[in-house]
Amino acid sequence: MAITKKYLSNQLRQETDLSLEDSTVFVDEFIYILSKALNENDIVKISGFGTFQKFITKRRVGRNPVTLKEYPIPPKKKIKFLASNISKGMLN
Repeated sequence: MAITKKYLSNQLRQETDLSLEDSTVFVDEFIYILSKALNENDIVKISGFGTFQKFITKRRVGRNPVTLKEYPIPPKKKIKFLASNISKGMLN
């Protein structure tokens, strides 16, 4: 099952005294703040949950498998998530 923003909002509403509107705003703001922090910094650490790291892939050469023609693949910005030991412990 994929966890959606709607699902997170509903879970937050059930666990707290927030209305559905307030919980939706909270989830949206959290995602916005996390995205903004990752844009400004390379690392965002949430204690007890994990670390989000921004990194840039290397430039590389791609190949069309049919024609074998080569083309450059430019570097891209990506995000990596490293789970904390607490989060890993909850999974096992």
